[in-house]
Amino acid sequence: MAGRTAQPLGGFHPNPAHLHRGRRRALHPDEPTTRTDLPGHAAARTGQRRGIPDDPDGGRMTLRGKRILVTGGTGQVARPVVEALAADNEVCCLGRFGDPAARAELAELGVETVVWDMATDDLAGVPRDFTHVLHSAVWRGNGRDFEETARVNAAGTARLMTHCATAEAFLYVSSGVVYNRADPAHRYRVGDPLGGQAPWLPTYPVAKLTAEGVVRGLAEALALPTVIARLNIVYGPYGNGGVPVILFDQMRKGQSCAVPLEGQNYCNLLHTDDVVRQVPLLWAAAQSPALVVNWGGDEEVGWTDLLTYMSTLTGVPLRLERSEFSRETALFDPEERRALIGDCTVDWPRGIAGTLAGLFAEYRDHIAEYIRDHEPEPVARTPR
Repeated sequence: MAGRTAQPLGGFHPNPAHLHRGRRRALHPDEPTTRTDLPGHAAARTGQRRGIPDDPDGGRMTLRGKRILVTGGTGQVARPVVEALAADNEVCCLGRFGDPAARAELAELGVETVVWDMATDDLAGVPRDFTHVLHSAVWRGNGRDFEETARVNAAGTARLMTHCATAEAFLYVSSGVVYNRADPAHRYRVGDPLGGQAPWLPTYPVAKLTAEGVVRGLAEALALPTVIARLNIVYGPYGNGGVPVILFDQMRKGQSCAVPLEGQNYCNLLHTDDVVRQVPLLWAAAQSPALVVNWGGDEEVGWTDLLTYMSTLTGVPLRLERSEFSRETALFDPEERRALIGDCTVDWPRGIAGTLAGLFAEYRDHIAEYIRDHEPEPVARTPR
């Protein structure tokens, strides 16, 4: 069993006493210090629909009166976006809808839902006059059939783009998994070598890379303004909470969390509040040929540091296991994305606190007490 020490990165110290210290303060400037002010917490508890927040420069990038098509609308990434957009737009979600309750919840918000399996179904009967498209669905298959994975994701994406060829903007959600693995502390930029691996789902990089190729080709052939956004790690009080919450659930069950034999893996955590905020900004940046951008948070986060922080927040013990098989993640250089759509608004310590408080009622008091007694240090951001 390895110890929990790690080298600080990006201004974050793995010792929580160094991360949070000082006088009591509000979770956000000019707001009261209450546990319900944690990012995303109130909406997670009440089920209220979230509006699109102000953009990072202080303006507002709210879409109104648009016709929006979303795939993967019940997932961790797209679900909060759908809820926000449905307030002022006509939103249609395509998906398999294996969970009838999730489909019913979307219908209650006025979202039209259409059953669509990208492996087998065409888009007959689906309108063509959508102004904006968010394609976040992926066909995973059994994780072993690379040919079928490539075919389904390529063909399904092609059907979608040709069907919506007159849209104002098309956003394809790819993944940082497409990059060829380098040193864990390497900051990936668009243009770095492709050809990633994912031992946890070997076909996943193929799914994303083949779809990216289709998106690039059709964006140019159809003159369809497009953005390919290679996503980092999204988390928040929706769905399963994302990878951080999956790991926290392992901690709750007394299971060990796998970390590399040496050092730790790094990522750029992106809160769902920022996902909601940034989707309209990415649509606004769409162009033909397609624009490719790395889509993650501003801050560099080590997984061992994150696990230690979640343990301190909640009082749940942490067991680390040094292993050859840990979930590798990519660390992005955020400079290009920040120049394109601005900074993120939710720093990861507060975002993680709000997510855990929103999803696990039994730890809310412990988290609230910790937040009341500690002040986050400013987290260093990559200079522009």
